Amino acid sequence: MELQQLKALPAKPGVYLFKDKEGKVIYVGKAANLNSRVRSYFGAPSSLTSKIQRLVAKIHDFEFVVTSSEQEALILECNLVKKYVPRYNVRLKDSKTFPYLKINLNEDWPGVYITRRVQKDGARYFGPFASAGSVRKTLRLIKKVFPFRSCSKRIDGKSKRPCLNYYIHRCLGPCVGAVEKQEYREVINQVILFLQGKQELVLRELNARMKAAAQQLQFEKAALLRDQIQAIEEVIEGQRIAITLRGEQDIIALAQNGNQAYVELFLVRNSKLIGRDHFIMEGIHDESPGQIMTSFVKQYYASASYVPPLILLQHQVDEPAILSEWLGQQRGNRVELRVPQRGTRKTLVDTVAENAARGLELARAKEMRPEVISSALIELKNKLRLPKVPRRIECYDISNIQGALAVGSMVVLEKGRPKPPYYRRFRIKTVTGADDYAMIQEILRRRFKRGLAGEDAWAVPDLVLIDGGRGQLNAALEVRQELGLESVPMVSLAKQNEEVFVPGEHRPAYIAKDSSALHILQRARDEAHRFAISYHQRLRHKEGIMSALDGIPGIGPRRKKALLKKFGSIEAIKEASSEELSQIEGITLALAKKVKEELVRQ
Repeated sequence: MELQQLKALPAKPGVYLFKDKEGKVIYVGKAANLNSRVRSYFGAPSSLTSKIQRLVAKIHDFEFVVTSSEQEALILECNLVKKYVPRYNVRLKDSKTFPYLKINLNEDWPGVYITRRVQKDGARYFGPFASAGSVRKTLRLIKKVFPFRSCSKRIDGKSKRPCLNYYIHRCLGPCVGAVEKQEYREVINQVILFLQGKQELVLRELNARMKAAAQQLQFEKAALLRDQIQAIEEVIEGQRIAITLRGEQDIIALAQNGNQAYVELFLVRNSKLIGRDHFIMEGIHDESPGQIMTSFVKQYYASASYVPPLILLQHQVDEPAILSEWLGQQRGNRVELRVPQRGTRKTLVDTVAENAARGLELARAKEMRPEVISSALIELKNKLRLPKVPRRIECYDISNIQGALAVGSMVVLEKGRPKPPYYRRFRIKTVTGADDYAMIQEILRRRFKRGLAGEDAWAVPDLVLIDGGRGQLNAALEVRQELGLESVPMVSLAKQNEEVFVPGEHRPAYIAKDSSALHILQRARDEAHRFAISYHQRLRHKEGIMSALDGIPGIGPRRKKALLKKFGSIEAIKEASSEELSQIEGITLALAKKVKEELVRQ
């Protein structure tokens, strides 16, 4: 780099672009003082990080843009990083094509669509989402709750017949003239409020409309509104968080490894977790967590459709005052960046950080190349002293609440990858009380007796992994000896310190925390835990329904099924009138009153 070029740099704010000998932009930076900032790269090499040393070795030329303020430089920096995707910048992976949800309010009959282009066209945009999967999941949820149209046909109200969505109450049928524009627009307004996290406002509106419909004897309309209210209440219940927070805020934490960082983002609105997403940051080698956090905040909020008044961070960002001022311009009001040190906010940030760490582990496992997996399996063979490479790994877990509705799960990994068709669930049958050891023994007996019977899906595993510590492993080994299966290797993985216990060894086997071998075991353990929990939750829901209706004189399986089919839930049956219940075939008015009395008593 020629000295004359450096002398030409002004002592003003701006953006600089470093280029390689092919003229490709390899780094974009922002500076409050271009002269001093760019010169700092060409000082003593010993004062530079290894990453910056590699960057400087590649610099063949540079150019700069002077701006009127640091805020303007920050905006320009974000835009240029998106444009050039420089190799040496910390950058959001695929940041150019984040998807959004779009509602075009200029249309007569607006729909909700996925788009990757944000335009100044008067439409409402929600996002960005990390992936197409994230935005599709949100779209499926709101489509389930709100009956807006999802077709792209021209609406003139003259179609001869509506589509299936109309008959299953997922669309109001504007194509056949079944709804007025004002009523349809109310649904779209509710969707917007819902996406903003203002579900309580939606509920108040729907409750008022339901009561009005009932007073006007429009019972079918009232029933549809009631179902919509219940769907929203279920969503709200799933969004509630244990920590009480006020206002609106985003919480951001990250985990990093190698040249990637996994950033977890929680969106809290009205004391509810209305959404969460994750993003991958690349080019982070030799960068501090604060620098990675700074790059994420810049790049994410440069294209975010909404900026909350408070953003909680795991790590302090560079130049927080400038970032806050820039975010305030984005929002149109003051925005505070805070790194909490104690209290409920610190607890919440820690929770998000734990999610980021887990997410990184799973992401690394999913992205493992075949040769990496092969090497990891060989490492497991050596570390655990297995007779052969563990190509089939089975993992077992237990889920229960003080022994109630106890279940077990078995998941299978083949060549390091999950094989869901081979997963199995077990309802614990012989154990009473909270005895995890006995429960582990029951499911292992049932599993291996089926295997000994020669069932194809129950092939002999190369390694059995038990979720738990030495006690759970010893319980499993008793079953192994009982069934004469000493040739089947068994180990356990304790979550607290990620320790792997091996039979006959006083100390846990040493497997490095960043080892791909340990990540395979963690992936199996986490998948078994998820599978067991989902089964346990389903049984709890089913048990709640059974206990509420069972035992009511006159209500057998057929009438119970008819009630649930008509009303959908126990709460809906409680809220229905005796006259509505008596509309069910086989239920008299007297029996309907009895059902109401019993449910109220419970």
